[in-house]
Amino acid sequence: MRYLVWALRLLVFIAVLMFALKNTDPVAVKFYADYVVQDVPLIVVMLATFVVGTLFGLLLTVPAAMRRRREAVRLRREVERLQAAANGTQPVVAPEAIAPMSPL
Repeated sequence: MRYLVWALRLLVFIAVLMFALKNTDPVAVKFYADYVVQDVPLIVVMLATFVVGTLFGLLLTVPAAMRRRREAVRLRREVERLQAAANGTQPVVAPEAIAPMSPL
C-alpha cells in the first residue's frame, strides 16, 4: 500500500511538472485600480492562486476543527465522570483542569 501511495505521488508530481513546463508564457496580471504587473510567468500566477486558495480553505476548516476538539475533550471528561460514578469512586481531576498552567 505504501508503494502505491508513493507511485501516485510520483505520477502527480510528474503531471504537475509537465503542466508547469508547458505554461511558462509571460502574462500581464491586472489588479484593481489599474495596477498591472507585466511579464509574469503563467505558472507563477497559477501557483500563487492555488496557494492562496488552499490557505483560505484551511482557514475555513479551523473553527470546525477547534469545535470538534473541544467537544471531544468535553465528552472524554463526561465518560470519566460516568465511569467514576459507576465504580463508586471519586473522579481524578488533573491540576491543569482546575488551574491551567501559565506559559513560561
